[in-house]
Amino acid sequence: MKYDPRGIYSPDNVVWKIHSDPSMLIGGLRALFEQALHPVAMAGVATHSNFREDAWGRLARTGDYVTTLTFGSTEDATTLAARVRRVHTKLGLDDPHELLWVHMAMVDSFLDTAMRSGLELSEQEQNNYLLNMVEFADLVGVPRDDVPSTTAQLAQYFAEILPELEATDDAKRAAIFLTLPPLPNLVRFATPAAPAWAGVSAIAAASLPRWARDLYGWPTLPGQESATNLS
Repeated sequence: MKYDPRGIYSPDNVVWKIHSDPSMLIGGLRALFEQALHPVAMAGVATHSNFREDAWGRLARTGDYVTTLTFGSTEDATTLAARVRRVHTKLGLDDPHELLWVHMAMVDSFLDTAMRSGLELSEQEQNNYLLNMVEFADLVGVPRDDVPSTTAQLAQYFAEILPELEATDDAKRAAIFLTLPPLPNLVRFATPAAPAWAGVSAIAAASLPRWARDLYGWPTLPGQESATNLS
């Protein structure tokens, strides 16, 4: 798509800075692992999503959504967001509490993996990122006043929602699916795509917060917090 400096965010905005970082692939995958830990939100995805039948198409559409809202024109961004809201409403996936969870897991993952990859962000830039990303949440129907907009509020949000989170069977199946997605036989056996993807997904999973890894039942190895820094 064509980057438009007249969009929701200007080129000098910290949202552009983070969302143009190569770590976004890791951050996007980590967000999916993290989002799957909300039982109600995950049940909705498992019931209504065609993720298993069209995994790559869904991932591509999710990436296009983030790209359009970040770098596209305001018109393109609001049009696409309105389309997503209509789909959510039609499928009954428009509960603000669950939408907020999806948003917070996303921004937490994008911000943390960018910094782990070596992107230097001051505390003010981190807070500015969260504040500016309130627009993302608002566009999908989350009341602006409910969205944490500082790193302190982000930490408090996760502390408060933790009792609701669980690695259900649906979440565990999603995690396996993200690690070993379907690939055409020619691609799987004649290219390095499968091991390359396995490496990317392993880094994404290992970079999850300790509480998320504990919920999945994944061990935390000595030095793992440092080892998953990508810089």
